[in-house]
This record gives sequence, structure tokens and C-alpha cells, in this order.
Amino acid sequence: MTINLEVWEDKDALYNRAEKIFAAQLKNGATTFGLATGGTMIPLYEKLRNSSLDFSHCTSVNLDEYVGLPKSHPESYYTFMQKHLFEAKPFKSTNVPNGEAEDVHAEATRYENLLKSLTIDMQLLGIGVNGHIGFNEPGTSFESETAVAQLTDSTRSANARFFDSIDNVPKEAITMGISSIMRAKLILLIAVGEGKRAAIEALLKGDVTEEIPVTRLHDHPNVIVLTDLKMN
Repeated sequence: MTINLEVWEDKDALYNRAEKIFAAQLKNGATTFGLATGGTMIPLYEKLRNSSLDFSHCTSVNLDEYVGLPKSHPESYYTFMQKHLFEAKPFKSTNVPNGEAEDVHAEATRYENLLKSLTIDMQLLGIGVNGHIGFNEPGTSFESETAVAQLTDSTRSANARFFDSIDNVPKEAITMGISSIMRAKLILLIAVGEGKRAAIEALLKGDVTEEIPVTRLHDHPNVIVLTDLKMN
């Protein structure tokens, strides 16, 4: 297949394009959205908050959540979503894995069963510097379903800027699996900044390998990549 790559030199224009993709999905009847967190998504969620789009009849399912952080923790993904989107744009139903569950492996199974009961019309993705999607680190099986993932040192270092120190960054997260992500009808991947260049180049090269999880998207029929990186 061909990845639908769109390069936008102007970041504001890039996020305007992402908002328009959400709008088109809603217009076409989409009701279930897979959502992502992280700094890359903040400008997009700001545009969605300030838009006239109505998600009140929609369901959301988030990619992941840290294990061990209370929902009220400022760096939990539950809090992130409330702050950056849900408080201004309520959904009929919002779903984030419960990182405080007494049995996080049972919680991962429960979440996967929830995902299987839904049809995700559009899945929003960011990308890690090592090519991870969700918290599916290099070496994760392409057949993986929602599970408890061990975070690599590079991922924890990349996220340490949000915490007082790297020692406070959780070592585990509940994450949608790669096969869970691939069930979405449309995947929208946003990659901004030079730090993501190697991962995006690997995706565009076309060699599909579990050592670079994002390359699995080559086997999906409907992927849009928005980036500000000029490709050679």
C-alpha cells in the first residue's frame, strides 16, 4: 500500500488539516475515535476545543495509561484528556485504561474486550523517537493486543520532562496492542519535529519489522501521515 504522506512546513496549517480530518470523519458518520496524548496532540486538541465540532454522541478510547498513577495525577493521561479536550468537548462515553487497577493485567484484558466490542472509525497516533506507537516498544509482536508494557529507558527519558525527575516516570503502562490499533478504519499519524525523522523515514522506506513498530502501518489500507519534516 501507499502511505498518504502530507508534509506541512507550517505547523498551524498542519493542525488545521488534522482538525479538518476529524470534521470530515464526523460528517461521514464516525462515532468512535481512538485518541492519543503527548505534546504533539496539544495544538490539535486546542483547535478541536475551539471548533464547532460536536462529539456529544461519540465514544472515545485512549491508546494508553501509565501504571500506578492516580487519575488525579497531573501527568496521568486521564487528566491530560480532561484538561485538553473533554472538559470543553464532552463525549457520550470516554475510555482510558485504569492504571490504578488492582490487577493491571486483568484491566488490560478488560480494555481489549471493550475495544473488540467497538468499531474504531479513526485512530489518532503519535510516534516515539524509537518508532513506538502507543507504548508498543521495539520488539513488540505485531499480533499484540492490549497489555502491560515495560517502558524502555529512551521512552522514560523522553517523558521525564513532564515529571520532577526520571525517577518519577512510571516504568509500565497499559497500552493498546499493535493488532488493536490496526483494526481502526482510518489511522491518522502526526509526527512533528526532527526527533521523529528516523522513525518516519523508516516507515516510508517500507521495510516492515517488529524492531520498528510503526512500520506495521504499511499493512493498513487507510493511513494518513501529517508531518512538518521535509523528506528527501
